[in-house]
Amino acid sequence: MKVKVISRSTEEFTRERSKDLQKVFRNYDPNLHTQEKAVEYTRALNAAKLEKIFAKPFIGAMDGHIDAVSSMAKNPNYLKAIFSGSMDGDIRLWDLATRKTVCQFPGHQGAVKGLTSSTNGELLVSCGTDCTVRLWKVPALNFGSTVDASQPSAIYTWKHAFRGVDHQWNTSIFATAGAQVDLWDHNRSEPINTFQWGNDSVISIRFNPGEPNLLATSSSDRGVVLYDLRTSSPFKKVIMQTKTNSICWNPMEPINFTAANEDCNCYTFDARKLDEAKVVHRDHVSAVMDVDYSPTGREFVTGSYDRTVRIFNYNGDHSREIYHTKRMQRVFCVKYSCDASYVISGSDDTNLRLWKSKASEQLGVLLPRERKKHEYHDALKARFKHLPEIRRIVKHRHLPKPVYKAAILRRTVTEAENRKEQRRQAHSAPGSSSRKPFRKRRIVKEES
Repeated sequence: MKVKVISRSTEEFTRERSKDLQKVFRNYDPNLHTQEKAVEYTRALNAAKLEKIFAKPFIGAMDGHIDAVSSMAKNPNYLKAIFSGSMDGDIRLWDLATRKTVCQFPGHQGAVKGLTSSTNGELLVSCGTDCTVRLWKVPALNFGSTVDASQPSAIYTWKHAFRGVDHQWNTSIFATAGAQVDLWDHNRSEPINTFQWGNDSVISIRFNPGEPNLLATSSSDRGVVLYDLRTSSPFKKVIMQTKTNSICWNPMEPINFTAANEDCNCYTFDARKLDEAKVVHRDHVSAVMDVDYSPTGREFVTGSYDRTVRIFNYNGDHSREIYHTKRMQRVFCVKYSCDASYVISGSDDTNLRLWKSKASEQLGVLLPRERKKHEYHDALKARFKHLPEIRRIVKHRHLPKPVYKAAILRRTVTEAENRKEQRRQAHSAPGSSSRKPFRKRRIVKEES
């Protein structure tokens, strides 16, 4: 005869210390939890409301410049360091933790329009409207004390003013944008190569992070041009209806890049097919001045002339977040931090501002239980995001009055254009006119 005995070990349900949480054993049988969906909906609603309560993205401002901040660059050696250049020629290295200047690089006689650092972070390259490119040795930093790097290691003077600069991965080559695209070497005082397509000046320049010999530029003739350094020639160009102010490659999908345009939109292109934008990112109400991708490649941040900073998903047509303050003026440059936790913006009011990339994120070290709770709340919001009450709370953003009114005006103009196009189609002979898809509407032509 078999006798079944229930055997339980006291170690399974006894606390090791008096301050430990009491272990609770739950039966997850759905027949015992008939109100599970209603309970989780209420939790999701509360999680959405709590997210709004704790949404305090602004961390602090870094003041020290005496003119508008025109360019920024990340330091690959230090997670909490960033370079900034201003319109009066001042270049500074900041410690994001203390929000103070660590090092200054004086010397430029005009606006600093481009900053970039070498792959190892030991060299800073700057260029500006004074027709010079300067190479600076970045000192070994002891955060907490101010270092003075008053003398550049090299100065290259050229025929025209510069608008941008970028460094090639793992080499001593960097490229500058100005009247043309110039390719430089650290050890040469003159460009080793020059590229040009048309006679208009080049505004921004970026090396591809996956294929270092690929180069993308935007120019004042409204064109975006791709260059191949292996063949020493440009190979593709797309002309848009308005000028592109900045370009940034997606670090995780290096065939895609996003262009910040004057028409208030950002356009994500596939480098292999430039006759159509993959995604059109809308929401700004004035020219988009700068764009930068998160290291994860899943999001990018934009800064605009409308005095706001927005964060977009890489495949989202509308922004998921908007940041603004009363004192922040036109935003000229934005950067994601190297750990994707923070966003830095530089604006016309001489300040750099530090923001959280997730507005309601809790700073500091999280306990495992806290992390699991946040993950559970995120999963709940994702599960019930289609329901109207939760969708309304999650998507609501407070806008400054000028931006709100400008958005309404833009919407009115767009609706009027669409109505006009529909009436034109309705009163045209069949097949006599075709309507362009929205992703092709702002593209004039592709050249190769």
